[in-house]
Amino acid sequence: MLRGRAGEQAEIDRLLAAARAGTSGVLVVRGQAGIGKSALLDYARERAEGFRVLRGTGVEPEAELPFAALHLLLRSGLDRIDALPPVQAAALRGALGLGAAAPENRFLVGLATLSMLAELAGDGSLLCLVDDAQWLDRASLDTLLFAARRLEAEGVALIFAAREGLPAAGLPELHLRGLDRTAAARLLSPDLSPDVRERIIGEAQGNPLALIELPAALTAGQRAGRLSPVEVIPVTGRVQEAFEARIRALPESAQEALLVLAADGRGTLGGLVRAGVSPADLEPAERARLITVDDAGAAFRHPLIRAAAYRNAPLARRLAAHRALARALDGEQDADRRAWHLAAATTAPDEEVAAELERAAERARTRTGHAAVAAAYERAAELTPDPAGRSARLAAAAVAAGDAGLMRRANALAAEVSGDLADPATIAHLTQARAHLEFERGTPAEAGRIIADGARRVAAGDPEKAAYLWVEAIRCAWFSGETGLAAQAEAELSGLVERALAEHVGSGTAGSGTATGTGAVAGAGVPGAVPWSGAPLPAGALGLARFVAGDVAAAVPLMTTLAEGYESAGLGVPGLLMAASLGVPLGRPDLCERLAARVVEDCRERGMVAWLTLAAQDHLVARAGLGEYGEARSELDEALGLAAELRQDHRVAHLTCVLAWLLAHQGDERGCREAAEEGLRHAGTHGLALASATGAWALGLLELSLGRARESLAHLEGVSPERAFSVAVQFAPDQVEAAVRAGRPDRAREPLERYLEWARHVRRPESDAIALRCRALVEDEEEYFARAVHGHAGAGRDAAQGDAGGEGERFARAAHGHAGGGQPYQHARTRLVYGEWLRRARRRADARTQLRAALEIFDRLGAELWAERARAELRATGDVPAAPRRDGDPLSVLTQQERRIVAMAATGASNRDIAARLFLSPRTVGYHLYKAFPKLGVSSRAELSRRLDGRLTTP
Repeated sequence: MLRGRAGEQAEIDRLLAAARAGTSGVLVVRGQAGIGKSALLDYARERAEGFRVLRGTGVEPEAELPFAALHLLLRSGLDRIDALPPVQAAALRGALGLGAAAPENRFLVGLATLSMLAELAGDGSLLCLVDDAQWLDRASLDTLLFAARRLEAEGVALIFAAREGLPAAGLPELHLRGLDRTAAARLLSPDLSPDVRERIIGEAQGNPLALIELPAALTAGQRAGRLSPVEVIPVTGRVQEAFEARIRALPESAQEALLVLAADGRGTLGGLVRAGVSPADLEPAERARLITVDDAGAAFRHPLIRAAAYRNAPLARRLAAHRALARALDGEQDADRRAWHLAAATTAPDEEVAAELERAAERARTRTGHAAVAAAYERAAELTPDPAGRSARLAAAAVAAGDAGLMRRANALAAEVSGDLADPATIAHLTQARAHLEFERGTPAEAGRIIADGARRVAAGDPEKAAYLWVEAIRCAWFSGETGLAAQAEAELSGLVERALAEHVGSGTAGSGTATGTGAVAGAGVPGAVPWSGAPLPAGALGLARFVAGDVAAAVPLMTTLAEGYESAGLGVPGLLMAASLGVPLGRPDLCERLAARVVEDCRERGMVAWLTLAAQDHLVARAGLGEYGEARSELDEALGLAAELRQDHRVAHLTCVLAWLLAHQGDERGCREAAEEGLRHAGTHGLALASATGAWALGLLELSLGRARESLAHLEGVSPERAFSVAVQFAPDQVEAAVRAGRPDRAREPLERYLEWARHVRRPESDAIALRCRALVEDEEEYFARAVHGHAGAGRDAAQGDAGGEGERFARAAHGHAGGGQPYQHARTRLVYGEWLRRARRRADARTQLRAALEIFDRLGAELWAERARAELRATGDVPAAPRRDGDPLSVLTQQERRIVAMAATGASNRDIAARLFLSPRTVGYHLYKAFPKLGVSSRAELSRRLDGRLTTP
């Protein structure tokens, strides 16, 4: 019976009641050792009538064995693994060592675990209890946290019990405090003298285990009151000391058996016997209530007893226990445990043991256990006699720690690698790992410098890897706005390309002189049959470097080489993502949307979640540019959540600035300002130039839509084109309009020239139409009429060449240039300013035509502030505009999650397909559809497809 925990018991009851009703829930119970966490789990189990119950416990000796705890938790339900989608089932089998290793995809293992929990819940409910979660191996912990954050409508109750320090951000927590004095007194035996009772209550500090175990360590005389003052030490230490005293009272053979059990961690009777333990040796400890023994094996009654048993033994005996356990583990299935016991028994460098650990690391890699890979390589490095071999293993440990998201550990390991590391592949791998850590937690500029240093070190031995590193340095320069880094990387990459081409031609194998090879520089990681130097990726990177520097004329042809040649280049995800990223600088949001969507799917299928958030950002920005604001917003919410879960702090900041920009388009003033403030605070501190520019653009656009031109101009002029040229080009039309509306056309000249130069080279109908709009805003009426004589009919080259008609003709051509185009928001903006000009020219009928067209588009897009501007202009012409439309977006009544799910369902995707794409369980997908259908007035998928036919695009 629990005492003093009525509130906590009520919390458990609420969680179980919700699960019975079909709503999943998670609870993290935290508190010090002995505070009653396990007792609360026992209470939950007792109350879970009708539930299927899974229970697992973290065991400290197994903390470096990937998925050991997950296997323990799921083992009673593994007969249902075939009910999972085949890809998920294969991933879970591979992770648990039950089948061939699946392709590396840790998020697929998480999704498979989520699906498994939903499957085991079946038509009833499931209770999962995870005790001592602070000792879970990292792979199991990450997998369970992934599933926990996505549980919603499966009828699963998941409870973790852990000491402080478990990383479980975002999950509900219950902190256990000490019992109050009354509840504490009820736990004490009545034979204690009053003074002793008070002393124990005071020292136990409400810890139930201490209240029980401290009196048990007293002699009869002490219990009666003959207790000398002792030094006050932490309660956990006092309890452990009490356990140590009880262990020392056992026969030596029993103490030895407890030591082996403590070192083992599993406690199977067969394993203990093979390690030299006799079952009879366990009997005294069982009688002393230190362990429990059954057919499954032996187990300590509390983790503190295990710690006491291990700490009670001298070092020599502990080493001997690990050697005995290593000898007992001779099967392939126990190879990892054997390696770790050998390492625990070794105190000096030993290459044979280090090699065993390296093999364990590589086995863990095939099961996506990156934290286990890092731990095994790190310990292997400690035991490696050769300095070069030690550095190579430390480098591998640092890379794996980075892959596991253990940023501080990865940095510390990387710092230990000696500077005389010579292998180019190892140097390149370590450089990328260090740069990735710096890019996500430090500054992109410093990440670029790390890459530059690594590229120089490998250039002589492996120019192809050096070239790929320089490509990444250019990407860092783009994000950071470091034009010096971009110029340096461009020069180095150009030199490598030129030398490679010269050697290729000199070898007589140049053929026609046109190379289209792949290779590592193309993002594939495998050398091609012809030189990498002719691949589109280096050309695209060089073009991006030129674009960062503002040299549009040189940049556009090079970037176009990659944007149009990616299909034949054999690019991997990083290369494809760079190609997609060039879509917007080339005035091709359609290209960016199409290619980024492909990269998003590749990342989902392959579990490349670090790249997924970046790909999703490109995709959603392109969708917003194409007028798909609702779809972009739902994708943004998903990407933000994933980036936060991955602890990608810089990506979160950049996405938050993008959120502000999106909300500015939609007219959400409060949301825009809050998101911009949050994103800009982080971006400014960490040198994220692109993110900062995006946040400033969001505020500038918001002020412009509110009619506050001066405030808009201040925000936009605060961005240096030299630091964020790609963003400054995109917001130049807003800056031009803000300057004109603020009565400062002189301050519109620079952004106008910036945009005209860009439009002249990208030669896209939409950008040409926007350029015409900008010129029409800036040029005065007399000049328009004078130049009207020389006007040209098309909207294409007029803006760039400067030959056009009067102002009215320019607006007309700009509007015509947008007609049928893919950027409806820009089309509406042009119609609006043209209508305003016509009204001022007293051509009210013509003005109404333009303003009504603008209003219809703004209403359809949900751009509320701009729509209100158009209504105000229409009223000024004497027209009575229609009330705001509420049916332009058929999915506006849905939550963001419902929106994404409904959009996929309308295309025919099954619940399982949708669940796999969105990292949800099929039951959660069904739950959201169940809620969404009534909101849309449909009752089937067929009706849904008809209702939304032609009114949405597939996410």
